[in-house]
Amino acid sequence: MTATESQRRLAELPPQECLSLLGSVSLGRVVFTARALPAIRPVCHLVDGDYVIIRTDRDAAITSELRADASAVVAYEADAIDMAEHLGWSVIVVGVARRVIDPDEAAIYRRVLRSWLGGAKDQVIAIHADMVTGFRLVADVT
Repeated sequence: MTATESQRRLAELPPQECLSLLGSVSLGRVVFTARALPAIRPVCHLVDGDYVIIRTDRDAAITSELRADASAVVAYEADAIDMAEHLGWSVIVVGVARRVIDPDEAAIYRRVLRSWLGGAKDQVIAIHADMVTGFRLVADVT
């Protein structure tokens, strides 16, 4: 019986393994509130300690929620699922997002975090990993 023919189960992952897995991919989804409604956008990211760092445009919906010293609670999700075998992992980080306003710190992140999309992507946002959960989708061999 192949993995695609067997049952699956979710195995919970410890937070440090979740952050390590999150750091192994560069694309995820940020979930935030825009005009009192949930919004989701695909973005590139990097993991720096307990922070998920993303870049976005000055006019992006999430940036308008984080003007000046404002912060917002957001979720960030990334995964790596084998579509043929239906195995892989998913990680979700929930935490406070703030714009990185220190020019030197922001410049460093802009150099190392390349966007997949065109445009300036001059805004850097740091999401503190306050709650980290993750699951590995594995074949249940029992």
